[in-house]
Amino acid sequence: MTRLHHSQNSASQEPAVLLVPGLDGSGPDHWQSAWERELPDARKVDLGMWDNPHRNTWVNKLNLAVHRAGKPVVLVAHSLGCLVTAWWAKFEQPGWSEPVVGALLVAPPEVDFFPRDERVTRFAPTPADALPFPSILVGSRNDPWINFDAARMLARRWGSAFVDAGDAGHINAESGHHRWLNGRALLDRLIGGGLDTASRPAAAAGTLPIHSDWAEGLEYRS
Repeated sequence: MTRLHHSQNSASQEPAVLLVPGLDGSGPDHWQSAWERELPDARKVDLGMWDNPHRNTWVNKLNLAVHRAGKPVVLVAHSLGCLVTAWWAKFEQPGWSEPVVGALLVAPPEVDFFPRDERVTRFAPTPADALPFPSILVGSRNDPWINFDAARMLARRWGSAFVDAGDAGHINAESGHHRWLNGRALLDRLIGGGLDTASRPAAAAGTLPIHSDWAEGLEYRS
């Protein structure tokens, strides 16, 4: 992967929010589309080839978007976009919270064992390294794309705080998540430094409660 460089003053800038869709993109009723419309300095990354994903192409396009932002970045990934994020971190090996200062990872799919769609196997194997930035992984108990325990284990592997979203399907428009205000609350917490992981490459063990009608807390998994 091509490494790009830019200067930034993270202390004086609010981060850009880059929305990373998954397979087949995020349609107009998807919460990522709503966030793009409603949030300042938020935009979807155009990965292209939405119905025919190619891992390295998608990772390179994310890399370009991250560095063209010219400021600190928070990634908000849904479904296969979570794997794009993890592969970007593995290939680019950025410094801790530089230039990506955090990631919200929502409903990542199973790509290694019995995937729902064979196209996602192009992103296998799932990267096993801890992510080099604070992150929250949101899993649903009835997500048809991944077993709940597998999602929890993935959060452990990536060093992410884990949120149990209950029976939320794939957390997309089809499951009724159009604006997804609970997710916005998680994003606000991530941007506001509520994870307190700025000096640690992986979260420490423990539980951090959050106020939400569907999640009792963030589980820190080392």
